[in-house]
Amino acid sequence: MKSREPGPATLPGTLPEDLRAELIAFRRDLHMHPELGKQEFRTTAVLKERLEAAGLAPRVLPAGTGLICDIGTPDRDHPMLAIRADLDALPIPDVKTVPYRSTVANRAHACGHDVHTTILLGAALVLAGLDRQGLLPVAVRLVFQPAEEVLPGGALDAVEAGVLDGVGRIVAVHCDPRVDAGKIGLRAGAITSACDRVEIALDGPGGHTARPHLTTDLVTAAARVATDVPAVLARRIDARSGLSVTWGRIEAGHAPNVIPQRAELSGTVRCLDLPTWRDAPDQVHSVVDEVAALHRAKSTVTYVRGVPPVVNDPDVTELLRDAMAARRGPYAIEDTEQSLGGEDFSWYLERVPGAMARLGVRTPGDTRVRDLHSGDFDVDEYAIEVGVELFTAAALLHATPTPTPTQSPTPTPTPAPAA
Repeated sequence: MKSREPGPATLPGTLPEDLRAELIAFRRDLHMHPELGKQEFRTTAVLKERLEAAGLAPRVLPAGTGLICDIGTPDRDHPMLAIRADLDALPIPDVKTVPYRSTVANRAHACGHDVHTTILLGAALVLAGLDRQGLLPVAVRLVFQPAEEVLPGGALDAVEAGVLDGVGRIVAVHCDPRVDAGKIGLRAGAITSACDRVEIALDGPGGHTARPHLTTDLVTAAARVATDVPAVLARRIDARSGLSVTWGRIEAGHAPNVIPQRAELSGTVRCLDLPTWRDAPDQVHSVVDEVAALHRAKSTVTYVRGVPPVVNDPDVTELLRDAMAARRGPYAIEDTEQSLGGEDFSWYLERVPGAMARLGVRTPGDTRVRDLHSGDFDVDEYAIEVGVELFTAAALLHATPTPTPTQSPTPTPTPAPAA
């Protein structure tokens, strides 16, 4: 993996050629063996083994998956920089025809978490070498977090386990197939959106399709909930909040001439800002009940809190900008927009300042559309080198004073099964 357009390289800690090759092989191994959230036992084991081989002392998190690893000597006057990666895959098939295609049926690293994990491992190995040379000015904590895809996110469990103790700032990257490999996208302020899950059950007495007037036409009621609830919410909530309700599942009935007694819908609720996110459960409950009542259906709404928006701290965003500029020059940085995707990295930012960068993974000139959470998602592996150098530069430039968080507290969500 040769460097493309090498930058100024004004800092130590570039990636050795042999480590580049090792990291590509490591990423491909993870890609072939994807594990779902809270099941990342193999991934945790291979990470632990490699970190220990480098003379480090990783600690597995209490649930048995995920781990943290400190490099350097912690100093109470100099809070650590934490760097986070996520480990889990998605429950979808890998449809690519590549040698490192998933070997597990209906499991795929279709969101780039294998890349995130590999980058953090690479950063660990480079930073450990710098620390042995006395070139690491402030201790760094590596957070290999499980269950990012499980609402409300494994970040909450990691925080409860103390991964932020002694941490002043935290950074992360997320693969972005719209950005060319060799570049990152940055944005101060909200860079992702809030994401919750909603489950709706509609009940009625059932009956014969010949006489819908004598019962509750539950299929029609479900159809109206599916179409009217998003439409009504769009008129009750400020459009600038970007609230979006999208359904992923509707089920009702088993026979063409029987009106069922139960219908179910499930989907996601996404919005761009924190105030709307806090009000969303009450708004959704109210509108669902109103629409269901019009069709004489009894409604039960289960609203599952997911994650608030990732709100990048301006100072930490500048740290990532300075780090990338020091490595590769300002040409490698582009502005990015807020997306409607959700990310549990936001839970860390409720406690310490931090920032997430979008990591370019598209091969320059490639016109194919490869979106996240798609079975054909893949990356230009040059992005691994870029991510490692970004993280190592951020660790070297990390300022010692701890900024005061600007976010207000958010309600603690109710844990939920996988989204």
